[in-house]
Amino acid sequence: MTDISKFKYKYELHLHTNQGSKCGHNTGAEMAKAAKEAGYSGIVVTDHAWGGNTAVDRSLPYEEWVRQYIKGYEDAKAWGDENGLLVMFGIESGFQGTEFLIYNLTPEYFMSRPEFWNATIKEQLKLVHEGGGIVMHAHPYREEFYIPEIRLFPDDVDGVETINATHSSHLSKSHLGMQYNELAIEYARKHNFPTCAGSDVHSTIMFGGGILTEEPLTGSQDLKDLILSDRMYLLTDGDRIYDRYGLLLRDYEA
Repeated sequence: MTDISKFKYKYELHLHTNQGSKCGHNTGAEMAKAAKEAGYSGIVVTDHAWGGNTAVDRSLPYEEWVRQYIKGYEDAKAWGDENGLLVMFGIESGFQGTEFLIYNLTPEYFMSRPEFWNATIKEQLKLVHEGGGIVMHAHPYREEFYIPEIRLFPDDVDGVETINATHSSHLSKSHLGMQYNELAIEYARKHNFPTCAGSDVHSTIMFGGGILTEEPLTGSQDLKDLILSDRMYLLTDGDRIYDRYGLLLRDYEA
């Protein structure tokens, strides 16, 4: 039986700023500060890239677009470095409503590969893997006006975001639907995928979602290794705790 009390470190793996995401409400520094105050040990800034709801002018040359895009991450990291919060770089890429969370790429690699701009889904995922990153299918079963159809890519992704707090947290005001998480869990089990969790948070109201670990993470490579390993970590939407396979363990007690 899993001893939940051992999992003392909490990480937000799906977070937006208003510098990179048009739907964001706060700066990277403000989001980092709110996460620290909410008890997080670290966050991944996953702003929307050009194929999604980006805040950056798509008419800019690619390198300048990236420079503007990463400002939310850079501001969050600067605050985190000064205040003891681990801040990691991530991306939420979008293809006509289908979205992927990308971890363990560096901003420098992202900037050096302008092929990302016109890449198909399969080409983009190949570029991610060439850069040492991993691709997690974000909220694969969400239904919204901006998602024309549910599309799955089991041969291309490394894993699945099974617990998305906007679907189930009592603090969420959008995208509600516990069934979206349940279907994602079924999908991950069917393909024996690694899983992750995040709040998909867009403001300083922290939902409490993410992963719980026994040991503190040291950076993005450590996060990638954990997700792809057999080591146990827990998933939470802030209200409930699951094991990495989607088994509900109990209601969450912060």
